[in-house]
Amino acid sequence: MLKRNVMDLKMNLLNACVKPSILRCMPMRRTSALAMIALLAGCAVGPDYVRPTLPESKSYSTTALPAQTDSVPTLAGAAQRFAIESDIRSDWWTLFQSKALNELIEQSFQSNPNIEVAKRALKVAQEGVYAQQGYFFPTVAANYTPTRTKIAGNLGSNAPGIQGDGTLIQGYQGTPANEGGTAPFNGPTLYSFHTAQLTVGFVPDVFGANIRMVETAQAQTNVQQLQLQASYVTLATNIVAAAIQDGLLRKQIAITNEMIDANTTSVDLVKRQHKAGFASLLDLSMQLSALNQVKQLLPPLQKQFEQNRDLLRVLAGLTQDQEVPAFNLDTFKLPEELPLTLPAKLIEQRPDVRVAEEQLRAANAQIGVARAARLPQFLINGTIGGAAANFDQMFWSGSGAFFQLMLGITQPIFDGGTLMHREYAATESQKQAAAQYRATVLTAFQNVADTLHAIHADAQALSVANELTLASRATYDLTARQHASGYLDRLALINAQQTYRQALLSLSQAQASRLGDTAALFQSLGGGWWNRSGSDQAVDVAINK
Repeated sequence: MLKRNVMDLKMNLLNACVKPSILRCMPMRRTSALAMIALLAGCAVGPDYVRPTLPESKSYSTTALPAQTDSVPTLAGAAQRFAIESDIRSDWWTLFQSKALNELIEQSFQSNPNIEVAKRALKVAQEGVYAQQGYFFPTVAANYTPTRTKIAGNLGSNAPGIQGDGTLIQGYQGTPANEGGTAPFNGPTLYSFHTAQLTVGFVPDVFGANIRMVETAQAQTNVQQLQLQASYVTLATNIVAAAIQDGLLRKQIAITNEMIDANTTSVDLVKRQHKAGFASLLDLSMQLSALNQVKQLLPPLQKQFEQNRDLLRVLAGLTQDQEVPAFNLDTFKLPEELPLTLPAKLIEQRPDVRVAEEQLRAANAQIGVARAARLPQFLINGTIGGAAANFDQMFWSGSGAFFQLMLGITQPIFDGGTLMHREYAATESQKQAAAQYRATVLTAFQNVADTLHAIHADAQALSVANELTLASRATYDLTARQHASGYLDRLALINAQQTYRQALLSLSQAQASRLGDTAALFQSLGGGWWNRSGSDQAVDVAINK
């Protein structure tokens, strides 16, 4: 909390002194207090962040899209209405009204390791901000060095504390070899020495290099915050899609098995008729061919089904020997009211767009860092301490105390253009990030537009698939009655049956597409992450607009 308050104070001072010039600092008042504040707080060189001008867009299509989709009298066939500027629920998946789906998503939020990865990445970034803010404060270090020295006696009068006649200097705390206070010729000398000092160092952020570094670190933290929210939205969307696919594949496998059973019954019937002489070998061959064609559809569906179940387990954070719920496509309810955010607000809701903007903010701050490196660097360093043979004499004895105060100023003069080109590179990186930001915005608009067109097309495709299913069912029923009466051959019956079963498969695919694209719309609009509750979920990213 103290670090954040100091940072706020420095940013306020920065806002008061930043100007468009290269240093962008107002002349300091002729008072020592303001001079000291300016020295300690400094002013940040480099451009302040300004959001780039984005292409204006008021709609997701050149022509007005219908306010609602077509309705179809079948499963997932309700008309969907678009609520302009309606807020998005954070638990939008509950609109499908599947208890098993809700429970699986909540479990995955707790168990999926990718969520844990995103959380830890956020913690790392936050600590990086705190670490960078630490450079606004002086560093204080204490040092204590005790030594114990034995000097060889054959050094004679060159030994510390020994007079030329071999006696100890008065008051010297060495240890003579005899008890008489004298050191015999060539006798060793032992003595202790203590040094303690306190060092304070401070690098004033005169030109705001550290302010820009903190700005960069905070932008990277915002990126991790947004990516954590994107992880929740993406995980929920992937589970919804996999659950719908699970229900679809179950239904398609069931329809295919019905087709296999029907064709197997027909083969048995034709075999009996062939033995009785009422069916030719050609009839039997045709029926066997039809059976094998249907059987050929089953293995790919079973493969997709098992792989999709494996995906569900991974998304839920489970191992492959653990079970996940089974889903029935017919139990999913199609949401009938869909939110629709206008393009101007979409850029505030999409996590990927916000991430691109934070990366631009970080790149913008790096220009200031590179520019400050070309300006004078200041260093203030002070040391106070004491040194004495006895520990209690280091500071109480006037001869043992010492201090040092140093001010260093370094101005790069010639470096072969290294610092200059680093600033140029930072400027180009900022331009690159700005272009990437605009590209991300355009892609976001495209995602929403694609999804809206898909939702309208899905309703139309479901209507066609439903009509085809009804027509093929009627054809199959009429063909079966005429075949039973002897008016049509078996080939016509087989074809009618196959057409009807294929229509059922297409109808189930159309139903699943409506459900899946509805989920995709919630994701493309941002997923409602800003409405989530919880300390690590509802993150209010504090960004100076």
